[in-house]
Amino acid sequence: MFEGQPIESDAQRVFETIKDGGVAIFPVSVGYAIAGHEDEAIRRIYQAKGRSFEKPCGNFCDWDLFNDALDVPTQGRDIVSEIIHRHNLPFSVVAPFRADHPLVQSLPPFALQNATKAGTMDMLLNAGPLHDEIARLARINDYAISGSSANRSLAGSKFVFEDIEEQVVEIGDITIDYGLVPYRNDKGLGSTIVDLISYETIRVGAVYEQICDIVKDTFDIDFKKVAVG
Repeated sequence: MFEGQPIESDAQRVFETIKDGGVAIFPVSVGYAIAGHEDEAIRRIYQAKGRSFEKPCGNFCDWDLFNDALDVPTQGRDIVSEIIHRHNLPFSVVAPFRADHPLVQSLPPFALQNATKAGTMDMLLNAGPLHDEIARLARINDYAISGSSANRSLAGSKFVFEDIEEQVVEIGDITIDYGLVPYRNDKGLGSTIVDLISYETIRVGAVYEQICDIVKDTFDIDFKKVAVG
């Protein structure tokens, strides 16, 4: 779906829209995403989704930002590298963040409160070329991009733009439609999320079985034996 698309220019348009205080809706490999930065944009996203403020946003991340902004033990970094580099799979991680990192400090108070939880951040990595370019722009500009799946809360990720609910679509200041995303599934699963300190599975998502097999075979760690949150 990404082949032949104007990735760099679309990523720049998304980034500029978000920097101007707007909300963007666009495809990543695990589903359509909705993202912002400013307090009002994050409020609009939560309200449109009907999402509880108890649930934090995810944040867009690449390998360099992951290494710079999160405090993760060596083994955790090796696990992430194995999954995203050797096997080229999307992966979301939760880990303690560095409060003095300029990208973290770019977030205004309400957005920061809702992009973090108990000293940790959820970072999405390797979710397709558009995601990766937006994450790169976030990193080089020290400007966080926070968001969620573009759907009503608990309704499942959307894998084609047309399936996104109207009340979600209508808050998008920019929307990008590339068609069907690669990791569509019948269960509406988004990215798999794992805590890199406890190895708890926060969310069973796309390619979870593959990720578990990789980690068990390579590191002799069984994610499935750690309680699912």
